[in-house]
Amino acid sequence: MKGWSRRRGRLVADFGQPEAALLRGMVSQLREMLGARAGENPQDELAELTGITTGPTTPPADRVLARLLPDFHREDEGLSGGMRSLHEPELLAEKDGVAGVVLDTCPSGGGTVRLSEEQAQAWLSALNDVRLALGTVLEVDEDMPDELPSDDPRAAHLPVYHWLTWVQESLIQALAR
Repeated sequence: MKGWSRRRGRLVADFGQPEAALLRGMVSQLREMLGARAGENPQDELAELTGITTGPTTPPADRVLARLLPDFHREDEGLSGGMRSLHEPELLAEKDGVAGVVLDTCPSGGGTVRLSEEQAQAWLSALNDVRLALGTVLEVDEDMPDELPSDDPRAAHLPVYHWLTWVQESLIQALAR
């Protein structure tokens, strides 16, 4: 991939097959995690009658999901749980939707991706979610070097994190043009 550019009102990039497969795989894994969390939503008769779903009142135990679905209020656990119950289903649906846009627009065998501005915004959100998830697993922080020693088990995955950062940055720059 050479980076995103604007062509005829679209944001365009060419992804090789390995790049497309990697991106699609990570987005799919993230979508599965989010779907499992959505499956934890409590079921009740009122939700079935009104169509208004509620979510769990407790944060996810999984640290990746906890990073993607942070507390709504850090100092008041009860308020945070109530806010989570009301808003987490919508947040999960939004995250699932943007992941779906990436999967719908990124060819599985690689190739040219052409996005509208709205689709590009969805890509930015999905890329951010994937970066947050991978960064949490890799324990990325501001003190992490650009490269890790070869004996560090995270060393092989850190370049993927940097590539995702570059893809996201390139898309932001193309949108700004």
